[in-house]
Amino acid sequence: MEQSEEMIYKNRYLILINVVLMTFMACIDGSIVNVALNNMAEKLGVSDASITWVVTSYLIVISSTILIFGRLGDIKGKVKVFKWGIGLFTFGSLLCGISNSLSVLIVSRVIQGIGAAGAMATNQGIITQVFPANERGKALGITGTSVALGSMVGPPLGGFIIDVLSWKYIFLINIPIGIFAIIMGMKVLPVSNKKSIQEKFDFKGAVLFCIAIVAFFCSISFGGEGKNGFANPLVISGFILSAVALVVFIIVERKLEAPLLQLGIFRNPMFSLSIFCALISFTCISCTNIIQPFYLQDVMKYSPSMTGLLLMISPFILFFVAPISGSLSDKIGSEFLTFLGLSLTSLGLFLLSTLNENSSIPVLVVFLVITTIGNGMFQSPNTSMIMSTVPPDKLGVAGSTNALVRNIGIVLGVSLSTTLLYRMMSFKLGRPVTNFIAGREDLFVFGMKFVYIFAGAICAFGALLTAFRLFGKRSGSA
Repeated sequence: MEQSEEMIYKNRYLILINVVLMTFMACIDGSIVNVALNNMAEKLGVSDASITWVVTSYLIVISSTILIFGRLGDIKGKVKVFKWGIGLFTFGSLLCGISNSLSVLIVSRVIQGIGAAGAMATNQGIITQVFPANERGKALGITGTSVALGSMVGPPLGGFIIDVLSWKYIFLINIPIGIFAIIMGMKVLPVSNKKSIQEKFDFKGAVLFCIAIVAFFCSISFGGEGKNGFANPLVISGFILSAVALVVFIIVERKLEAPLLQLGIFRNPMFSLSIFCALISFTCISCTNIIQPFYLQDVMKYSPSMTGLLLMISPFILFFVAPISGSLSDKIGSEFLTFLGLSLTSLGLFLLSTLNENSSIPVLVVFLVITTIGNGMFQSPNTSMIMSTVPPDKLGVAGSTNALVRNIGIVLGVSLSTTLLYRMMSFKLGRPVTNFIAGREDLFVFGMKFVYIFAGAICAFGALLTAFRLFGKRSGSA
């Protein structure tokens, strides 16, 4: 039975909880595995290089299918795709938890990733439809908080589970939460009898897009870890294949009446700039997330528990800042908040570049707080702008494009930061370095400094772009 608008409005916060719960769970599974890789490799009897595909396969599958599910959400219904995603993610989690070989585990992660993509591609569209314009920023801010919290809470939570239980419970813990989310979704998510949009699904575009994303992500992964790095002929070939597939994809999409990706949405300067700034933000924050654990344990010699405690600072700050910035964007608009957010993030990154082996915890905490406040202040208003610039029938594609950019930013941040870190360490030492060298904390600090300066400069560029948009709009309205 079709729900009335009044009933949907009444249940909007229950719907938000349901969406946030699944989003949080999907994002946790993108990062929680990292701390368990050594333990998993030992238990499964495989190499460290092989076990990394447990992480990589999940991320690649989400990135290559999320746009597809966004489009299916627009055609078949966002709620249908979201529910299907919850079920498949929960089933994949069960398979991961009972896996006893690497091959079965990777296949299970692929299934889990497909489910996560279905849910993540449609969550922002559901929130945008359910909440009125004057509450949308706050709701999207809470959703954005769940993304950030999921990504950051994952490592310390995974470490705790490994210490107390087994790596399998990293996945099995999803099952009761997933079942609860499915039951709750059946009760509160909007149900409509409206017919699906009578448009053909763009299979050709979907295949080309998958080829482009998979080739790109695999090249990034092998380039950052391989013996010859990005000079490896196979890596170069992967980038070429990705570029060719992307060009053909764009050509095909421009000729279709109902393409996988409506390229016309990029003609809106607000949408394009917001998406580009989101890419910048996630790339820069990923640099911090990958560097900090090594700095705290290898350079500062903090214990894993102390490191986990310090890594909880950012999620704690985001928990409060993101909803507040979302509410503010509903009242004063998003442009100024995105400018201020990127500016503070850039400042925080530049301050982090001054850390060394003798830095104190209070100094580190202050720098992390500044960076995190900036990140939290930017994300919610920027997402609100992205989702408010497209018509209702394109919300699925807009939300999935934003989620895709987030994943690309994470991969780029990890790859660029580790590559720059070891290149600068190698430059200072005078020979190739691919790992931390005991007793040479100064090498790591030297490389880390350049990573943070690089990330801060990119973020400052994003802030400059938002400044042009902000002051250009003001001068135009004057």
